[in-house]
Amino acid sequence: MNTVQNSVTLIGNLGKDPVTNTTNKKSTMTSFSLATNTSYNNKKGDRITATEWHRCVAFGNKAEVLGQYARKGSKLAVQGQLRYNRYTDKDGVERLSVDIIVHDFIFLDKRSEQAA
Repeated sequence: MNTVQNSVTLIGNLGKDPVTNTTNKKSTMTSFSLATNTSYNNKKGDRITATEWHRCVAFGNKAEVLGQYARKGSKLAVQGQLRYNRYTDKDGVERLSVDIIVHDFIFLDKRSEQAA
């Protein structure tokens, strides 16, 4: 039950091609931005779509597969956990970034679309 305490599941599309690097510990790391959309009707009855962007990071074999096959526009289901990072930027301002550490994912594109 501990894994449920910090768990997030998203379905969305990659905003650009993923970036794959090797960490100091010689592990593969792939990061990508995932867009999710929410639609609703405002008080005037107009249909509004809001897009949220999520920074996702995968390690090891999952990172290698994502780096090889995921592309801008790919539709993915991602399951992972939230990680909050505090840092000081170059101007001395303290910042907070939120990453989703990917534990599992599924490609949701049709096979013919993935090949293209």
